[in-house]
Amino acid sequence: MLGRSVASAGLASRLDAVLSADAAGVFKTHPRAYAVALDALGVPAEAVLFCSSNRWDIAGATAFGFACAWINRTGKPDEYADLAPVAVLSDLAGLF
Repeated sequence: MLGRSVASAGLASRLDAVLSADAAGVFKTHPRAYAVALDALGVPAEAVLFCSSNRWDIAGATAFGFACAWINRTGKPDEYADLAPVAVLSDLAGLF
């Protein structure tokens, strides 16, 4: 499902990997869900820019140690000020 979505959006050539928390066998915001990226990419947490439109997911990834960009398409209020992302963007264009 993820691979088809990435291809349909025309993003495949811009991504290093498409990963799923399913590989960890737990749901986000469990730390093992975010560790999937470290295992797959062989990098430390501080080398990852994690992007999501889900603010709860950004909070979990920030707590894990990732730098995070919140894709806040609809201008929602920040519910997790103590786990702030490094960037808040209105769409993916700001990443490229």
